[in-house]
Amino acid sequence: MPKTIQLAHSPDADDIFMYFAIKFGWVDTKGYTFTNIGLDIETLNVEALKGTYDVSAISFGMYPLIKEEYAMLRTAVSFGEGYGPKLIKRKEKVLKRNFKVALSGKYTTNAMLFRIYYPDARPVYMDFLEIEEAVVSGKVDAGVLIHESILDFDESLEVEKELWDIWVELAGVDLPLPLGGMAIRRSLPLNRAIDIENILIDGVKVANEKKEELCQKLEADNLVRISAEMLSKYLDMYASDESVELSALQLKALDTLYALGFKHGLWDCAMKTEDYLIPKEYAELRSN
Repeated sequence: MPKTIQLAHSPDADDIFMYFAIKFGWVDTKGYTFTNIGLDIETLNVEALKGTYDVSAISFGMYPLIKEEYAMLRTAVSFGEGYGPKLIKRKEKVLKRNFKVALSGKYTTNAMLFRIYYPDARPVYMDFLEIEEAVVSGKVDAGVLIHESILDFDESLEVEKELWDIWVELAGVDLPLPLGGMAIRRSLPLNRAIDIENILIDGVKVANEKKEELCQKLEADNLVRISAEMLSKYLDMYASDESVELSALQLKALDTLYALGFKHGLWDCAMKTEDYLIPKEYAELRSN
């Protein structure tokens, strides 16, 4: 049986960082060949709904919609710790209740939280790279910046609201802000799913260990949109030791996110994240 795996990820810096340690051959892939597919996160969310790729980056906020077809992986996760996406507007702008807002996709986690918090706002969905200009030009009243865009934006703009503050207010507790992770198709044999998860865990570990070297290589090869210095700053936020494997605190944050979605009628049942992870005990049983 072929051991070629489709690995779909977004072109934002933290995803590229976490996966390219594998692509550069710095990780033992145990005989598996990974085909890298780079698409923006909303496209990946939509393709996950179709079951397109073996392994895919997804927004945590849409996982309940695919939980029967995909298991959640423990690695390559992105959480905000006191920071996250930003709702920005022009400095002179006063937002009305039904303000027009640019969001990076219907299925993104930031869009989920935004729609709950601002139910009267009018979302317009567009590529995240177009949002800043849409706000500057007045095509929309405001926009939610994600990825590297949060680090540096036009001086005519200001932050109206931090998604981190929205999250804490809605959740009612101070927990990491869940943003994105990885999912693996359930149709893959369980022993292979365990192999793949472990390879990806190793990939994120190695990327963190060789952070400086990897940042320089990504910049030299024009694989990221920002400088190695800015990349390092961004990765401190979204691709660090906290990205290697889901912690108990991160699992609690995910459970809180899914309880919030259930409360607001976004899906039809409550869910405990741990029930949708790959059962690691299977590997231990097979080896005994």
